Amino acid sequence: MKIEQIYTGCLAQGAYYIESNGEVAIIDPLREVKSYIEKANEDNAKIKYIFETHFHADFVSGHVTLAKETGAEIIYGPGANPSFEAIIAKDGQEFRLGEITIIALHTPGHTIESTTYLLKDATGKDHAIFSGDTLFLGDVGRPDLAQKAADMTQEELAETLYDSLRTKIMPLADDVIVYPAHGAGSACGKNMMKETVDTLGNQKKMNYALRPDMTKEEFVKEVTDGLLPPPSYFPLNVKMNKEGYADIDDVIQKGTRPLSPEEFEALANETGAIVLDVRHQSEYVKGHIPRSIFIGIDGGFAPWVGALIADVQQPILLVTPQGRVEETIIRLSRVGFDNTLGYLEGGFETWRKASKEYDTLTSISASEFKSTMVKEEIPVFDVRKESEFIAEHVDKAHNTPLDFINDYLAEFPSDQTFYIHCAGGYRSVIAASILKSRGIHNLIDIAGGFKDIKEAGIKTTDYVCPSTLK
Repeated sequence: MKIEQIYTGCLAQGAYYIESNGEVAIIDPLREVKSYIEKANEDNAKIKYIFETHFHADFVSGHVTLAKETGAEIIYGPGANPSFEAIIAKDGQEFRLGEITIIALHTPGHTIESTTYLLKDATGKDHAIFSGDTLFLGDVGRPDLAQKAADMTQEELAETLYDSLRTKIMPLADDVIVYPAHGAGSACGKNMMKETVDTLGNQKKMNYALRPDMTKEEFVKEVTDGLLPPPSYFPLNVKMNKEGYADIDDVIQKGTRPLSPEEFEALANETGAIVLDVRHQSEYVKGHIPRSIFIGIDGGFAPWVGALIADVQQPILLVTPQGRVEETIIRLSRVGFDNTLGYLEGGFETWRKASKEYDTLTSISASEFKSTMVKEEIPVFDVRKESEFIAEHVDKAHNTPLDFINDYLAEFPSDQTFYIHCAGGYRSVIAASILKSRGIHNLIDIAGGFKDIKEAGIKTTDYVCPSTLK
């Protein structure tokens, strides 16, 4: 038996490859499926099953394509209603894979169809659970993503999740391994640990939601407390996972159309496409196409695209680093953005050489910021998350979290210069690009963000441990 976790940091997502005696199961595959097929070929094995723990909201799964290319059967838990052919497992239904058995444990709460898969080894011993978004390490799945479909409140879903955990998962032995669908950084939970694999016994000790003396009322309160609104693209991803989607090879073919500066500009005007610049922020600062949006490929790329662009049908034109066009298109498709129309051939340098208009972003170091502060008081806007801001921030700064930057547009002054920063310099340039695309140009970015600000000795509020924030 072989179990391999295939973890994708950008999405904080874990897919799983399980092989036994020449048969393979894939759990929660990513959109691009070639790597799974190649692994099976290397093992001289055949992909037999594709297990889905639920209809994912934060990414588009590869189940439809993988089934088409391999003939494997797609399996969902009770209550699922996909538009394509799939096995809808009964609670407790067993699936044989080589010498091992995988059992569907219906664990509703995150969503109604949420299912945990229990793996029994060749001797029949409980070995591991693949818990999807039902149980994370240090947390549980948020219970507010299925309200519309399930016609249930988040409190009712949380009550259901409480029962699922206590009747299906907590009775299992402490040495059972927990393989979750997500880790720290995912918007599907609140307090996930940085680790991606653990034992159930340790989770019973460490995870607040598995306290043995916890009442249902306490569970509901703690699980629903402090939930931020889910990103706007989540329902659109659920729809694609339920109904199917275009073949990724077709998406790549459409998106890898090279465009000259003249063709690029004409297509942007004709289609209303967003110009998405995925270079490093330092390159974007020095020069970029006017009104283009920066979201760097080397940061938390796909989730930020989903949160800030939101509409998966939005036409997109790309400005990328050399050799990274296809990678960008694939990573966009992971969160459902399939409408890439092409890319600027030769990158931004060809735009500049063509004598096209371009813009820059004023960016200063933290030490320059400190020197300016001594002379005059200029407004400071911090685009980190509220929890980061509350923990510690520049004295008198305003908090305008990047996740909801469009809701704060009226707070930015139109008649005076202001500063903008994040933790390290990535998110503030994203925010600056959005503000500039909205006609707000009177801003200065602080390169290096709060990290450099602290090192420069600039006055900040007293530190508050995040674990005490409720």
